[in-house]
Amino acid sequence: MSNVQLSIKNAVKEYRLGGLISGTTFRAVNEVSFELYEDKPEIFSIIGESGSGKTTLSRMILRLIKNDGGSIELNGEDLKKIRGRKREMAFMSRIQPIFQNPFETFNPLSRVDRYLIDTATHFFPGDRDPRERVSEALEAVGLTLEEIDKRYPHELSGGQLQRTSVARAIIPKPEILIADEPVSMIDASLRMSIVNLFSDLRDKLKTSIIYITHDLATAYYVSDRIAIMHRGIFVEQGNARAILEKPMHPYTNLLVNSALDPDPEARNFNYKPARFEGEEYTATGCLFASRCQEATEACFSQLPREFAISERIIRCHKFSGGDNGQSNN
Repeated sequence: MSNVQLSIKNAVKEYRLGGLISGTTFRAVNEVSFELYEDKPEIFSIIGESGSGKTTLSRMILRLIKNDGGSIELNGEDLKKIRGRKREMAFMSRIQPIFQNPFETFNPLSRVDRYLIDTATHFFPGDRDPRERVSEALEAVGLTLEEIDKRYPHELSGGQLQRTSVARAIIPKPEILIADEPVSMIDASLRMSIVNLFSDLRDKLKTSIIYITHDLATAYYVSDRIAIMHRGIFVEQGNARAILEKPMHPYTNLLVNSALDPDPEARNFNYKPARFEGEEYTATGCLFASRCQEATEACFSQLPREFAISERIIRCHKFSGGDNGQSNN
């Protein structure tokens, strides 16, 4: 499609476990695919437990690490082929990160306002007074320049500092924001204010947001689409509410049922404990098979393909029958 903004096709990232002789290679990200569109800004959430590959995928999109297979393209340009300062700057102006801990985003020995002014000067050299751009960005996140002027990071609350971090990210007017666990270090009472801010940025600035989280509640509330990630693989992908209200993949069902329910009898928590993480990553076949109550012989020997079912994409052998859907590969 001509309006594809970010295209990720069968992206792979490999790492090595153990030594040179006895070690083995595993895929932290394994053939992941999804797209974002210019004419449809959205919040696309990637959900999974620790070690699922969420942050590795985000670092690949940000060009902090290179993908070992597949392709990642922004506006039709392969990220691996970006060379030279001008093209690097153009890329950074189109995709910006929001990190987990706002207190690590800013140098504790530097004033916060100076950091934002330097960002504006860096991306718009010789332009109008950079304080004007900083002020506009701060107003977009519900702050004013007067609130942070001449203040150091420790003089702001966690919520204020994370909003300032978001303001820094939107100064270049990016097309896409990548927010990696942006509310996990913030008090629970302030989390929804940051989540609501993402909705405002999507609607007012027409910015798409890749929201990386393990928090099903905030993902359900804010997301347009979600992808459930397990051991480097997107096991289920589609409309956020449809998936979280009626999960189809056994792993998604496990995540949903792991959330506390006011009615204990309504929970359906019947799964085996996880094996050692390295074992699951290097297993043959479906990497969730050892924990799945529905696993068959095929699950332990063959990695499932993607199947399109009910406007979602699922990787699970139980949907491989002709009446259940059509292979997406």
